[in-house]
Amino acid sequence: MKLSVIMPVYNRERYVVPALRSLVRQRDAADLDIIVIDDGSTDGSAEAVRSIMDENPCIRLYRQPNMGVAKTRNAGLRQLPPETQFVSFLDSDDISPAGRFARDLAFFAIDPALELTYSLMTRVDVMDDDALKPAPGGSSGTVRGVSLSAAIFRRALVDRTGLFDEDLAQGEDTDYLLRVFETAPRHALLDTVAVYYRRHAGNMTKQTDVVMRAYLQVIQKSMRRRKADPSRRPVEGLFEIRNDVNG
Repeated sequence: MKLSVIMPVYNRERYVVPALRSLVRQRDAADLDIIVIDDGSTDGSAEAVRSIMDENPCIRLYRQPNMGVAKTRNAGLRQLPPETQFVSFLDSDDISPAGRFARDLAFFAIDPALELTYSLMTRVDVMDDDALKPAPGGSSGTVRGVSLSAAIFRRALVDRTGLFDEDLAQGEDTDYLLRVFETAPRHALLDTVAVYYRRHAGNMTKQTDVVMRAYLQVIQKSMRRRKADPSRRPVEGLFEIRNDVNG
Protein backbone atom coordinates (compact mmCIF):
# COMPACT_ATOMS: atom_id res chain seq x y z
CA MET A 1 0.00 0.00 0.00
CA LYS A 2 1.29 3.46 -0.91
CA LEU A 3 1.27 6.08 1.85
CA SER A 4 2.07 9.72 1.07
CA VAL A 5 3.11 11.97 3.98
CA ILE A 6 2.97 15.74 3.42
CA MET A 7 5.43 17.89 5.35
CA PRO A 8 5.26 21.71 5.14
CA VAL A 9 8.55 23.42 6.04
CA TYR A 10 9.27 27.02 6.95
CA ASN A 11 12.58 27.84 8.66
CA ARG A 12 12.95 24.51 10.43
CA GLU A 13 16.61 23.78 9.63
CA ARG A 14 17.16 22.69 13.23
CA TYR A 15 14.31 20.17 13.34
CA VAL A 16 13.48 18.93 9.84
CA VAL A 17 16.09 16.16 9.58
CA PRO A 18 14.95 14.36 12.77
CA ALA A 19 11.35 14.71 11.55
CA LEU A 20 12.25 13.08 8.24
CA ARG A 21 14.35 10.38 9.92
CA SER A 22 11.34 9.47 12.06
CA LEU A 23 9.40 8.81 8.85
CA VAL A 24 11.98 6.98 6.75
CA ARG A 25 12.70 4.50 9.55
CA GLN A 26 9.13 3.27 8.93
CA ARG A 27 9.48 2.70 5.17
CA ASP A 28 9.12 -1.05 5.63
CA ALA A 29 5.52 -0.52 6.78
CA ALA A 30 4.35 0.88 3.43
CA ASP A 31 5.45 2.14 0.04
CA LEU A 32 6.39 5.46 1.61
CA ASP A 33 6.25 8.75 -0.31
CA ILE A 34 7.35 11.85 1.64
CA ILE A 35 6.37 15.15 0.05
CA VAL A 36 8.29 18.10 1.53
CA ILE A 37 7.06 21.58 0.57
CA ASP A 38 9.50 24.33 1.52
CA ASP A 39 7.47 27.51 1.92
CA GLY A 40 10.13 30.09 1.12
CA SER A 41 12.46 29.28 4.02
CA THR A 42 15.24 31.83 4.56
CA ASP A 43 17.46 29.48 6.57
CA GLY A 44 19.07 26.19 5.55
CA SER A 45 15.91 24.08 5.67
CA ALA A 46 16.02 23.05 2.00
CA GLU A 47 19.70 22.14 2.23
CA ALA A 48 19.00 20.09 5.36
CA VAL A 49 16.31 18.14 3.48
CA ARG A 50 18.63 17.59 0.51
CA SER A 51 21.31 16.23 2.87
CA ILE A 52 19.35 13.01 3.38
CA MET A 53 17.53 12.72 0.05
CA ASP A 54 20.27 10.76 -1.77
CA GLU A 55 20.02 7.92 0.73
CA ASN A 56 16.24 8.17 0.91
CA PRO A 57 14.67 8.45 -2.56
CA CYS A 58 11.21 8.30 -0.99
CA ILE A 59 11.69 12.00 -0.06
CA ARG A 60 10.62 14.58 -2.65
CA LEU A 61 11.37 18.30 -2.13
CA TYR A 62 9.45 21.17 -3.71
CA ARG A 63 10.17 24.84 -3.09
CA GLN A 64 7.85 27.83 -3.42
CA PRO A 65 7.76 31.49 -2.37
CA ASN A 66 6.35 32.04 1.11
CA MET A 67 2.59 31.58 0.85
CA GLY A 68 1.47 30.43 4.30
CA VAL A 69 0.70 27.03 5.74
CA ALA A 70 -2.70 26.42 4.11
CA LYS A 71 -1.36 26.99 0.59
CA THR A 72 1.69 24.91 1.47
CA ARG A 73 -0.45 21.95 2.56
CA ASN A 74 -2.47 22.31 -0.65
CA ALA A 75 0.73 22.29 -2.68
CA GLY A 76 1.48 18.94 -1.03
CA LEU A 77 -1.97 17.59 -1.87
CA ARG A 78 -1.46 18.56 -5.50
CA GLN A 79 1.72 16.45 -5.57
CA LEU A 80 -0.02 13.22 -4.54
CA PRO A 81 0.76 10.47 -7.04
CA PRO A 82 -2.26 8.80 -8.67
CA GLU A 83 -1.35 5.51 -6.99
CA THR A 84 -1.40 6.93 -3.44
CA GLN A 85 -3.88 5.00 -1.31
CA PHE A 86 -3.38 6.69 2.07
CA VAL A 87 -2.40 10.20 3.14
CA SER A 88 -0.97 11.58 6.36
CA PHE A 89 0.91 14.68 7.51
CA LEU A 90 3.84 15.51 9.75
CA ASP A 91 4.94 19.00 10.73
CA SER A 92 8.65 19.61 10.23
CA ASP A 93 9.42 20.05 13.93
CA ASP A 94 7.57 16.94 15.15
CA ILE A 95 8.43 13.24 15.37
CA SER A 96 6.52 10.20 14.14
CA PRO A 97 6.88 7.37 16.73
CA ALA A 98 8.53 4.12 15.71
CA GLY A 99 6.01 1.58 14.42
CA ARG A 100 3.19 4.07 14.10
CA PHE A 101 2.40 3.37 10.43
CA ALA A 102 2.54 -0.40 10.81
CA ARG A 103 0.10 -0.26 13.73
CA ASP A 104 -2.38 2.14 12.16
CA LEU A 105 -2.34 0.79 8.60
CA ALA A 106 -3.17 -2.67 9.93
CA PHE A 107 -6.68 -1.42 10.75
CA PHE A 108 -7.31 -0.57 7.10
CA ALA A 109 -6.26 -4.07 6.09
CA ILE A 110 -8.76 -5.53 8.57
CA ASP A 111 -11.62 -3.23 7.51
CA PRO A 112 -11.63 -2.31 3.78
CA ALA A 113 -14.46 0.20 4.44
CA LEU A 114 -12.42 2.15 6.99
CA GLU A 115 -11.73 5.72 5.84
CA LEU A 116 -9.75 7.22 8.71
CA THR A 117 -7.74 6.34 11.78
CA TYR A 118 -7.25 9.02 14.43
CA SER A 119 -4.81 8.47 17.26
CA LEU A 120 -3.31 10.32 20.22
CA MET A 121 -0.61 12.99 20.35
CA THR A 122 2.02 13.53 23.02
CA ARG A 123 3.23 17.07 23.70
CA VAL A 124 6.95 17.00 24.51
CA ASP A 125 9.15 19.73 26.00
CA VAL A 126 12.49 17.98 25.40
CA MET A 127 13.10 15.63 22.46
CA ASP A 128 16.01 13.24 22.04
CA ASP A 129 16.78 13.83 18.36
CA ASP A 130 19.14 10.88 18.17
CA ALA A 131 16.71 8.36 19.63
CA LEU A 132 13.72 10.16 18.01
CA LYS A 133 11.61 10.04 21.15
CA PRO A 134 10.95 12.15 24.27
CA ALA A 135 14.09 12.71 26.33
CA PRO A 136 14.19 11.27 29.87
CA GLY A 137 13.28 13.83 32.50
CA GLY A 138 11.34 16.07 30.16
CA SER A 139 7.73 17.09 30.58
CA SER A 140 5.07 15.49 28.38
CA GLY A 141 1.33 14.93 28.20
CA THR A 142 -0.81 12.76 25.95
CA VAL A 143 -4.19 13.91 24.60
CA ARG A 144 -6.54 13.36 21.70
CA GLY A 145 -5.70 16.79 20.38
CA VAL A 146 -6.07 18.60 17.08
CA SER A 147 -3.35 17.25 14.83
CA LEU A 148 -3.37 16.22 11.19
CA SER A 149 -0.41 14.01 12.09
CA ALA A 150 -2.70 11.93 14.31
CA ALA A 151 -4.70 10.88 11.26
CA ILE A 152 -4.24 8.52 8.37
CA PHE A 153 -6.78 9.24 5.64
CA ARG A 154 -7.87 6.93 2.90
CA ARG A 155 -7.20 8.74 -0.40
CA ALA A 156 -10.87 8.80 -1.38
CA LEU A 157 -11.70 10.71 1.82
CA VAL A 158 -9.02 13.30 1.09
CA ASP A 159 -10.34 13.73 -2.46
CA ARG A 160 -13.88 14.10 -1.15
CA THR A 161 -12.87 16.66 1.51
CA GLY A 162 -10.97 18.85 -0.92
CA LEU A 163 -8.29 21.45 -0.25
CA PHE A 164 -7.41 23.41 2.88
CA ASP A 165 -9.11 26.77 3.35
CA GLU A 166 -6.54 29.30 2.12
CA ASP A 167 -8.43 32.18 3.73
CA LEU A 168 -7.24 30.91 7.12
CA ALA A 169 -3.83 32.15 8.29
CA GLN A 170 -4.05 29.69 11.19
CA GLY A 171 -6.46 26.95 12.21
CA GLU A 172 -6.52 25.41 8.73
CA ASP A 173 -5.78 22.01 10.31
CA THR A 174 -8.69 22.29 12.75
CA ASP A 175 -10.98 23.40 9.95
CA TYR A 176 -9.92 20.47 7.77
CA LEU A 177 -10.47 17.91 10.52
CA LEU A 178 -13.89 19.38 11.34
CA ARG A 179 -14.87 19.20 7.68
CA VAL A 180 -13.78 15.56 7.63
CA PHE A 181 -15.59 14.49 10.80
CA GLU A 182 -18.74 16.47 9.95
CA THR A 183 -19.31 14.01 7.10
CA ALA A 184 -19.29 11.07 9.55
CA PRO A 185 -16.64 8.96 7.81
CA ARG A 186 -16.10 5.40 8.93
CA HIS A 187 -13.26 5.89 11.39
CA ALA A 188 -11.36 4.28 14.24
CA LEU A 189 -10.21 6.24 17.29
CA LEU A 190 -7.02 4.54 18.37
CA ASP A 191 -5.44 4.72 21.82
CA THR A 192 -1.85 4.70 20.57
CA VAL A 193 0.39 7.75 20.08
CA ALA A 194 0.76 8.88 16.45
CA VAL A 195 2.91 11.98 16.91
CA TYR A 196 5.32 13.57 19.34
CA TYR A 197 4.47 17.27 19.17
CA ARG A 198 7.58 19.27 19.97
CA ARG A 199 6.92 22.34 22.13
CA HIS A 200 9.46 25.10 21.58
CA ALA A 201 9.72 28.88 21.38
CA GLY A 202 9.08 28.91 17.64
CA ASN A 203 5.67 27.19 17.74
CA MET A 204 3.08 29.25 15.88
CA THR A 205 0.60 28.62 18.66
CA LYS A 206 2.63 30.51 21.25
CA GLN A 207 0.63 33.53 19.98
CA THR A 208 -2.39 32.58 22.05
CA ASP A 209 -4.57 35.55 21.08
CA VAL A 210 -4.05 34.81 17.37
CA VAL A 211 -4.78 31.12 17.96
CA MET A 212 -8.02 31.85 19.79
CA ARG A 213 -9.28 34.18 17.07
CA ALA A 214 -8.48 31.54 14.45
CA TYR A 215 -10.22 28.85 16.49
CA LEU A 216 -13.39 30.94 16.86
CA GLN A 217 -13.36 31.66 13.13
CA VAL A 218 -13.11 27.94 12.37
CA ILE A 219 -15.97 27.10 14.73
CA GLN A 220 -18.16 29.73 13.08
CA LYS A 221 -17.39 28.23 9.68
CA SER A 222 -18.39 24.81 10.97
CA MET A 223 -21.68 26.15 12.32
CA ARG A 224 -22.47 27.81 9.00
CA ARG A 225 -21.69 24.61 7.08
CA ARG A 226 -23.95 22.54 9.32
CA LYS A 227 -26.75 25.10 9.09
CA ALA A 228 -26.55 25.08 5.30
CA ASP A 229 -26.30 21.28 5.16
CA PRO A 230 -28.18 19.47 7.96
CA SER A 231 -26.61 16.16 6.91
CA ARG A 232 -23.32 17.37 8.38
CA ARG A 233 -22.79 16.18 11.94
CA PRO A 234 -21.68 18.28 14.92
CA VAL A 235 -18.19 17.36 16.14
CA GLU A 236 -18.32 17.53 19.92
CA GLY A 237 -16.12 15.94 22.54
CA LEU A 238 -13.72 14.42 20.03
CA PHE A 239 -10.74 16.74 20.50
CA GLU A 240 -9.16 18.12 23.61
CA ILE A 241 -8.78 21.76 22.55
CA ARG A 242 -5.99 23.80 24.13
CA ASN A 243 -4.18 26.88 22.91
CA ASP A 244 -0.87 25.02 22.69
CA VAL A 245 -2.07 21.91 20.88
CA ASN A 246 -1.92 22.89 17.20
CA GLY A 247 1.40 23.11 15.48
